Amino acid sequence: MKDGLMSGDRWDIPEEWAWSMEVEVRVTDLNYGGHVGNVVFLAYLQEARERFLREHGLAEADVGGGAGLIMTEAHVRYSGEVFLDDRLTVSIAVDHLRRARFDFVYRVSAAGGREVARARTVMAVFDYRARKLRPIPPELRALNTP
Repeated sequence: MKDGLMSGDRWDIPEEWAWSMEVEVRVTDLNYGGHVGNVVFLAYLQEARERFLREHGLAEADVGGGAGLIMTEAHVRYSGEVFLDDRLTVSIAVDHLRRARFDFVYRVSAAGGREVARARTVMAVFDYRARKLRPIPPELRALNTP
């Protein structure tokens, strides 16, 4: 990581990304300002997270060991507007693994690689039946991006 994005104070992004997806901005993604709103950006991040996990045989509801994920923090820093029909690339990496929590780091870029947002979501491994945190299972720990 270069400059760090953690708890809203550091805004680093990795030099290499684990995975990326493309999304085209739809009319339903726009807010009253005529650009993509913050709620939709969070939906893009969730879509990227779920697709990334599925590609590795996991899901937010099942990351191994009988546990799923629960989001404990979300931080987004916007650096540009996004409009109807823009094609975006959402890149994702796994970072800062702890005992039961870890971070997904994101970069959202528009045509030509112009960055429009950086984000970090802090995720916890959560046993929904027992209603408590669980250690990160090996299947998920293996996704850590150096």
